[in-house]
Amino acid sequence: MIRGQKVMLSTHLSELYGVETRVLIQSVKRNIKRFPEDFMFSLRREEIMRISQFVISLKYSKSVYAFTEQGVAMLSSVLHSERAIQVNIAIMRAFVKLRQILSTHKGLAQKLKELKRKIEKHDTEIQAIFEAIRQLMTPPEKSKSRIGFRKD
Repeated sequence: MIRGQKVMLSTHLSELYGVETRVLIQSVKRNIKRFPEDFMFSLRREEIMRISQFVISLKYSKSVYAFTEQGVAMLSSVLHSERAIQVNIAIMRAFVKLRQILSTHKGLAQKLKELKRKIEKHDTEIQAIFEAIRQLMTPPEKSKSRIGFRKD
């Protein structure tokens, strides 16, 4: 973690994508508009020294770049190595699949909402039916007036 973000360093990414670090940096510089600061940033000297205890070769590097998840994905679209191309294709497929899953879930959520509304309507109708049955089952009140003539 550097500057509160999970990052991968340019040296590690060059190994991952199968290119030299200088080629990776050149590709980034040629496409700098694709790498805003939340995608990639250059490490300050004190940051390099702090992490160089883990990666010895960094002490002697002129500049080291840190790439966030978005930067790693964008990097796959500007590099021309076979591995970068395969990573980029995998990312595109993953996003399409995610979009399909989300749209399916939206459809299911809508159907569940409709079912809930129908069930609530049916509950109301069933309550009305039960009330009507109760009224029919209740014996009528006996009338107090008698049949016949009355004396006044």
